[in-house]
Amino acid sequence: MFANLSRRQALQTVSAGFGFLAFSGLTTAAAGRAGAAETSSGSRNPLSTRPPHFPARAKHVIFLCMQGGPSHVDTFDYKPELTRDHGKRARYGGTLLASPWAFRQRGESGLWISDLFPEVAKHADQLCLIRSMQCDQPVHPGAMTQMHTGTAQFIRPSLGAWTLYGLGTENDSLPGFVSLSPPAGSQRNYGSAFLPAIYGGTKVGRGGRAARFAADAGPPVPDIQNPRLSKSQQRRQLDFIQSLNQDKLQRESVHPGIEGVIESYELAFRMQDAMPELMDMSGESRETLAMYGADGGATENFGKQCLLARRFVEAGVRFVEVTHGNWDQHANLSRDHQARAEACDRPIAALLADLQQRDLLKDTLVIWGGEFGRTPAAQNGDGRNHNNKGYTTWMAGGGVKGGFSYGATDEHGFEAVEDKCHIHDWHATILHLLGLDHKRLTYQYAGRDFRLTDVYGNVIEQIMA
Repeated sequence: MFANLSRRQALQTVSAGFGFLAFSGLTTAAAGRAGAAETSSGSRNPLSTRPPHFPARAKHVIFLCMQGGPSHVDTFDYKPELTRDHGKRARYGGTLLASPWAFRQRGESGLWISDLFPEVAKHADQLCLIRSMQCDQPVHPGAMTQMHTGTAQFIRPSLGAWTLYGLGTENDSLPGFVSLSPPAGSQRNYGSAFLPAIYGGTKVGRGGRAARFAADAGPPVPDIQNPRLSKSQQRRQLDFIQSLNQDKLQRESVHPGIEGVIESYELAFRMQDAMPELMDMSGESRETLAMYGADGGATENFGKQCLLARRFVEAGVRFVEVTHGNWDQHANLSRDHQARAEACDRPIAALLADLQQRDLLKDTLVIWGGEFGRTPAAQNGDGRNHNNKGYTTWMAGGGVKGGFSYGATDEHGFEAVEDKCHIHDWHATILHLLGLDHKRLTYQYAGRDFRLTDVYGNVIEQIMA
């Protein structure tokens, strides 16, 4: 795990306050006051489980991030007027384009869901649709950053980092926040910013569409094994380095950076055993692999990621994000949206079913959504442009109402007009489901208290079960 170091090199590394490993979130660049908890031995462990502000409805989060902006009017926001007005001039410009996919009422709840997601539609009575989403950015980088951090202008901690900072984790041998195959250049989406870096997400996989999996295992974790040193040699080296860290900490009394380094090194050492075992899916039955579509075909890549997400949550990981990319169809919507949906529909449905049959869904909040939606008007004949004025996300499990729809867009799906849900409200609601008051979950940095929702955000009480 660690390279051979001289005493001088070790001292230089300790003084610099950063680690050796390539795990995102396992090096330390702490700022402000630490969010560490006292352990029974009196030492400060920043990842110790902490009580929520009030009784939580959910203990874990799986965020299914649909990068690129899936079209709400083709998936979960039924607009019969859009079909009737197909080809007419839209009041905001362009020509209205009817959805190529039929919508049907699903389950006992009768939620309208399109044929683009036939497998997910079978779980309609577990879904809580939020059909009135809004964000401030009509462009991908800004909207994705705001969806993950609450702001598009500044580097801020991500939703997963805030969650881990507020609650800690349940497994001290695994990272508390995992980002599976995040897109290249998306470090902000799972970063910790000014929070101690141990609260940042651990990147697993190479990212986006380029991620590939071995036949019987999950995506690789960088530097999880050391080919040069045995386990006992690593332990001796780590003990030496930690003694230097402890000496520095005793001299300075309070040093959040060194405290974070000490814990991150120990976690990284423990992860060498826990992570490969957890990510080895060779023990999963053929039936389970087939259910997720993880046994081949277009669903294999995302199916394995969804299966890994379940395994991580089952092992106590607090927050898992799974990204499915390239939903940005400015042209060829009918072909490419169909292909994207076919790759993830079955895995998502399997994830919901698997969590439920393992009695995990009641404690796991599953979130689905992209950074924005698409316009009802056509672009390039068979495409749609970005739309941040009104779009749909959904949640399942974790204390939300199943078979429920909240909010509405106008008759064509262009803009939210009823029970608007801004991204700040969305964040406040997610934290509330986890037992965290978004106004109390703060971190002091640069002379002021920061929070995920800044000075905004209202909890959507109506969606609570």
